[in-house]
Amino acid sequence: MVKKLSTLSASAAVLVTALTAALAPAPSPASTPAETPSMTAASAAVSSSLDNARIAAHFDLASGRTPENIALAPDGDAYVTFAAGRQVAKVSRDGTTRILATLPKPADGGVRTPVLGFPLTVGITRAHDGTLYFLYATGTADLTGVWRLRPGGRPERIAALPAGGLPNGLALDARTRTLYVTDSVLGTIWRVPATGGTATAWSTAPELASTGFLGANGLKVHHGAVWAGNLDRGTVVRIPVLPGGHAGEARIRATGLPGIDDFAFTGHGDRLLATLNGTSQVALVQGDGSHSIVLTGADGLQNPTAVALHGRTVYVTSAAYVTGQDPNLLLARLNHQRHTTAHPAYRGRRAR
Repeated sequence: MVKKLSTLSASAAVLVTALTAALAPAPSPASTPAETPSMTAASAAVSSSLDNARIAAHFDLASGRTPENIALAPDGDAYVTFAAGRQVAKVSRDGTTRILATLPKPADGGVRTPVLGFPLTVGITRAHDGTLYFLYATGTADLTGVWRLRPGGRPERIAALPAGGLPNGLALDARTRTLYVTDSVLGTIWRVPATGGTATAWSTAPELASTGFLGANGLKVHHGAVWAGNLDRGTVVRIPVLPGGHAGEARIRATGLPGIDDFAFTGHGDRLLATLNGTSQVALVQGDGSHSIVLTGADGLQNPTAVALHGRTVYVTSAAYVTGQDPNLLLARLNHQRHTTAHPAYRGRRAR
């Protein structure tokens, strides 16, 4: 997460260096083949592809409109967090952008925000009633935490999180009305009631820890488990939710995804799409862990940060943290699964 905005130039130089180092492929942790399947693109024998890629909305970099995370409404409208702008916005299907909230700037400007050095809005999720939950990281105790925005209301913090951490990914378990939060610095998944209250450390599994930059990042609740991506390690981790809501044993389900920022499941199975921030790619990861590249910079991706699906329509946000050119929202279509013996790497065609 880096900015080439003039107001953040000092932090940007440090973060570009850190992100470049973080994106170097890390050796896979020791485990059984069943736990860490091969993740080389050439190994994928069954893949799906994305086509009809097009940029649906461009955002203003100079205004800090770097989209960090995304949540979708049933009608296909998107809700995004603009990290550098400290904002939550609605992006309509026609590309129109409306700012819904701007978070207060910390008194010290956010210089104590761990790793990054500036305040930022991060993960976002939407409840069935239209309530938005999102994260704000500032390095200060009075603002860092989980925030809520009800339709037509004002943003309010409903749970504090440690100022020394970096809350990043957010997911809602609608059945239990529980929010889960990844902390990329503390290597923790927090659990927070959707009604607000005290955050509790749900899992501190070693698989969530960073190796020097950012660890646990993207987060989803899926099939009775909490899944998290680890940016530094390039892995996807599954942690089952046990009876009573406790965390089970963490197991690595995918490796070889350097710079994984966010991911989204494509259906009822365990196949998922993952954004690879530094390489400006989207990978399609099969349930067995094999993967293929389905979108690249040639399609318009610039440091993609998040992905979501509405039917077969795929939404990908690009923050241009390192490229510093064109933060945007890209749409593509997910094709039905097909068998192939060819190299699965795919360069989708960008619509003109």
